[in-house]
Amino acid sequence: MKQPCLLFHGFTGGPFEVEPLAQYLLERGQRCEVPRLPWHGEDFEELKASRWEDWVLSAERHAERMTMQHGSFDLVGFSMGGLLAAYLAVRYPVRRLVLLNTAVIYISPSRLLHVIREDWKHQDQDYLQKAKSTPLRATWQFTRLVKHLKPELSRVTVPTLVAQAERDQVIHPQSARYIYSKLGGHRELCWYPKSKHLICHSEDAAALFDHVGTFLERE
Repeated sequence: MKQPCLLFHGFTGGPFEVEPLAQYLLERGQRCEVPRLPWHGEDFEELKASRWEDWVLSAERHAERMTMQHGSFDLVGFSMGGLLAAYLAVRYPVRRLVLLNTAVIYISPSRLLHVIREDWKHQDQDYLQKAKSTPLRATWQFTRLVKHLKPELSRVTVPTLVAQAERDQVIHPQSARYIYSKLGGHRELCWYPKSKHLICHSEDAAALFDHVGTFLERE
């Protein structure tokens, strides 16, 4: 019987960011849970009032519930959710870990300028608009979370798949190399050349889902 899987969305995002992957895994017979987490982007007043410690506690509550209900479980984290997933993998009975475009090294100013120019050509300004409307205090809390949880990567020993979009306009692709170099135990690194940040909604999504599904099915 397959292990259940818990999937975390990213900072100012929502379950929609990882739901296509969850649906794919569900169709392969793996139970999935995709909670709406307190760092979502639907209520900026709520986001403005929260602290990074609150985000960690919320993630832990989900891990505790999964542990009580199922024992061990698989864990997928997207963007900032990836850092929280790595943190949990050190403390809870996570069987396998998947990190999607995980936030360790934010995009460089020169790369961001290039992305903005390209997105302007294609009238794709969703992330630019979100960046303008995200509360500054929440962004500060995000940077504090990265600072505090980044060292946890070197403590991860469970089998881990690191997936990175090469055209990511939010997380610098160098993040994936950094993460891969810090992890202990078995690890794999996969690149997706056609994908931007929302990798589960990208042209490479089918390949990503196949890689994740195969990785999670291994004993």
